[in-house]
Amino acid sequence: MKKFLALIAMAVFSVSAAAHGPTPQKIDDRIIIKAEPAKAWAMIKDYENVQKWLPTVKSVKVEKKGADTFRTLTLKNGGKIKERIKSIDDANMKIKFEVLEGGPFSNYNPYISVKKGPNAGESEVRFFHRFYRQFPNNPPIPEGQDEAAAIQFITDIYLPGNENLKKLLESSK
Repeated sequence: MKKFLALIAMAVFSVSAAAHGPTPQKIDDRIIIKAEPAKAWAMIKDYENVQKWLPTVKSVKVEKKGADTFRTLTLKNGGKIKERIKSIDDANMKIKFEVLEGGPFSNYNPYISVKKGPNAGESEVRFFHRFYRQFPNNPPIPEGQDEAAAIQFITDIYLPGNENLKKLLESSK
């Protein structure tokens, strides 16, 4: 009888574990830049000109709809990403946005923040990405809609930004 109950318990727990759906993914990209935080923040918060420091972006189109601000990034590879600016916090040097269309993910809510670096005249820029894979259900997961595709997209499109931002800010002294 104990074996039977143990088998039932294992079956129930294994089904409930598989039924939870996708797991949130996170990429926390941080970099120290030899530039004052105000200088780094000025470039980052200029959301209409992100192509200046995000090398994968060809152009930006900004639209206001009521209280909302939307930004469409046209990528150098021909793709497009539509974002909604959620907030720009000058006091804490933080911009939050959400990606509405354009990648193999869902519920993608990244933010970029700037704070004082470890030494005088330095900034720490953090580009934090939180997202789910595109396919919301349990396996089988269609190719290109899995966690690996979402991570690769973000790595290819957004992660070059911090290194390029560092290069631009440190060379403009």
